[in-house]
Amino acid sequence: MSGLNASLGYFVAAVTFVVSVRFLLKNRPRFSFISEFTSSFMLVACWLEVQTIVEVGEWAGGLGPDVTLTILFVVLLTHGIICGDASGNPSLAVQKFLKLEATTVTTLLNVAAQFIGAHLGLLAAKYYWSLELTDMHMIKNLMIRECSTSLLVSVLQGFFTEFACALVLHIIHLNLCHRSALIRVPLIAVLLTFLSHSAKGYTSAYMNPSLAYGLTFHCSGFTFAEYAVVYWLGSLTGMTLAVLLYMGHIPRIFAKNLLYSQKTRFRVPKTDKAEKKKP
Repeated sequence: MSGLNASLGYFVAAVTFVVSVRFLLKNRPRFSFISEFTSSFMLVACWLEVQTIVEVGEWAGGLGPDVTLTILFVVLLTHGIICGDASGNPSLAVQKFLKLEATTVTTLLNVAAQFIGAHLGLLAAKYYWSLELTDMHMIKNLMIRECSTSLLVSVLQGFFTEFACALVLHIIHLNLCHRSALIRVPLIAVLLTFLSHSAKGYTSAYMNPSLAYGLTFHCSGFTFAEYAVVYWLGSLTGMTLAVLLYMGHIPRIFAKNLLYSQKTRFRVPKTDKAEKKKP
């Protein structure tokens, strides 16, 4: 129980940091990319702690899978509520670029900020583990150098797993993007939790290049290029296909709708044949 209390304090500290930065940048839209930095930082730092609870807490602390799934859902829900439009996901940043909703410079700044945030989130988690506040974190600190990779299948299988999960996620996200946040945020959190749990024996379905970079790229078992094919190319390919299926075209590349007809139907007003002639 002491391990969970320490983890709760860690989560609260990460949330407080993000809320503080977002408050300072509230009236400074030019620095919106910093919001992406904090969003990615929070997501990676908190998800690494969830991984610790899953890897160590389930056998050292007697925590069941239902507890770890609930914690992951709460983390994702909190992230969605606090960070809002700052997704901390390079795939969504590129999606806005493909939909002509963001410029090239804005997209590059956001993606760079997301990866920097992910890297600093990893460093923050490692520092927290090094404090060894509980037995669970002491064990995790000993396991840092030999962390277990999230990619448990071949590169080809991993690519198609991330591709399929990203396709489902982005299709649903595109359909929910104009809905109220009260509906969108919980549904996306549930979907992310479900996909991550379902693909736990394959890739863990991160569907987020910077998140995957922070969580598993530093683990042995595969090269950087192989991880990139699975977690970067797979996610981006799934996202691109989702935009094509949803919109019928990719605005940044094709102006013409390739899949759906855009014929406009006009109603022709009926004329009264028996209309009296004007005198």
